[in-house]
Amino acid sequence: MQPTYGKFLSYYRPYLGLFIKVMLCSLFVAAIALIFPLLVRHITRAILTDATAAVLPRLYATGALMVALVLIQTVCSYYYDYHGHAMGAMMETDLRSELFNHLQKLSFSFFDQQRTGQLLSRITHDLLSLAELYHHGPEDFVIYTVRFFGALAILAWLHAPLTLAVAAFIPVMFAFGWFFNKKLNAAMRRNKERIAAVNAQVEDTLAGIRVVQSFANEEVEAAKFQRENQRFLDSRKSTYRHESYYYQGMTALTQLMTVAVVVFGGVQMVNASLDLPDLLTFLLYTGYLVEPMLKLSHITTQYQEGFTGFQRFMEFRELQPDPQDAPDAMRLPEVRGELIFRHAGFRYAGNPHYVIRNFSLHVAAGDYVALVGSSGVGKTTICSLIPRFYELSEGDILLDGVDIRRLALADLRRSVGVVQQDVYLFAGTVLDNIRYGRPDATSEEIIRAAQLANAHEFIMALPQGYATDIGQRGVKLSGGQKQRLSIARVFLKDPAILIFDEATSSLDNESESVVQESLERLAAGRTTFVIAHRLSTIRRAQRIVVLTDDGIVEEGTHDTLIAQGGAYAQLYNKQFTV
Repeated sequence: MQPTYGKFLSYYRPYLGLFIKVMLCSLFVAAIALIFPLLVRHITRAILTDATAAVLPRLYATGALMVALVLIQTVCSYYYDYHGHAMGAMMETDLRSELFNHLQKLSFSFFDQQRTGQLLSRITHDLLSLAELYHHGPEDFVIYTVRFFGALAILAWLHAPLTLAVAAFIPVMFAFGWFFNKKLNAAMRRNKERIAAVNAQVEDTLAGIRVVQSFANEEVEAAKFQRENQRFLDSRKSTYRHESYYYQGMTALTQLMTVAVVVFGGVQMVNASLDLPDLLTFLLYTGYLVEPMLKLSHITTQYQEGFTGFQRFMEFRELQPDPQDAPDAMRLPEVRGELIFRHAGFRYAGNPHYVIRNFSLHVAAGDYVALVGSSGVGKTTICSLIPRFYELSEGDILLDGVDIRRLALADLRRSVGVVQQDVYLFAGTVLDNIRYGRPDATSEEIIRAAQLANAHEFIMALPQGYATDIGQRGVKLSGGQKQRLSIARVFLKDPAILIFDEATSSLDNESESVVQESLERLAAGRTTFVIAHRLSTIRRAQRIVVLTDDGIVEEGTHDTLIAQGGAYAQLYNKQFTV
């Protein structure tokens, strides 16, 4: 068995007891179905031909047996139908949780290459079809296998020559099914890829709906969506075409099989080697023999959709989180915040061009360092390497003398607080968003953090204060208000190292002043990195590091660098030249 199938089956393990019960019930249902034609044969051949007074009691007794079998079959059918579906849903839930938890561990590099809508499709649509396969796959296999081989054995017992005539159709049906099986597999995979593209387009348009409407580009987005929607329709039509070929071909072969039974069975009756009750019974069992063939179209579709979904699930599930904790990961009991970059370099996977290379810098605990330079020189990348959002390609970064790759990742990231230009707030209340910095914080601690971030006053002016719902991504708040909530969140986290990445660049002067005050309060006593295009915001930095494509070209205070008249002075003068 291939490893993929082994992994597929492993998800039954937590529900093995329930799975066995469901399979036993489906086995009983299939076996009972095989008994009914034999009882019909018994009635038509043995009871109705009995001319004695015992015919009615025997008929009633057989009827009572059939009713009892119907009741047993109904109870078993209910059990495997309800509990089987529930088992499939629970397995789907397990898979979705596993994939979601795994995705959260993957690096920024992974998400740089993915679209949110496609990830959503993997977590939702793919796993829905997979749940159906987990339930119906084994159940259908048991039922139709028992019916098929059970019917074939009974047919051979009833009349071997006629059974051979019927069996001649079976290889043709399987060959026909095998051919279209491969066609459907490719079509199903295209379907999943294209519905993922549809989801990605919807997510992209709706996430940027304000930009779309501000440029009056609804028709442009509609055309892009229509293109992806049409591609999905084309793939679905291709699937339906192959399904139709398959189903109609199987139906025609089934009808030919029935014709063969009737004609050759009639010949045997004429030759007195087959009687009418046996021919009727033969026709009933032929239906059981044919049913798995007819259902094979549905089973094949279900299998292809489900297993294709599982393969797509495994594509992401087998991705190794990067970065990961080292086997001997250390924990620092107390983080002071000293950072040393030693010949650090980074490039994206598959890209020979280094974003930064041979970068060396020593930052003492509590230092306030500003990184300046033109766009694309790697300022944000340098700061992203500290919490290991991206993994170093070469060199080392030491935190308090320990290589960050030897530290427990969760501990490292708890030691680093990031305030970005693009603030992300979650749907929910003000209180919930600030508490995100430390989930176990008390209300008093949250209010104190808001006060330190200059946010308490505007929060209390909101309709429900800290209980106010701020909408998706904080849409009901201004830019300055959102930024102050993000700062309060970091105050609550209380990290030893801070990173301010263009934290005030999108604010007006009044909001910038308030936010800048809270940032300086937050930075007090902590190792702080500031990335800023507005050079006026870093004039009081203890140390300004000027970066170009060649690395660090200048270091010093604002006044020192201005006096030198070098790269920093040129940037500063260009920014403030009227």
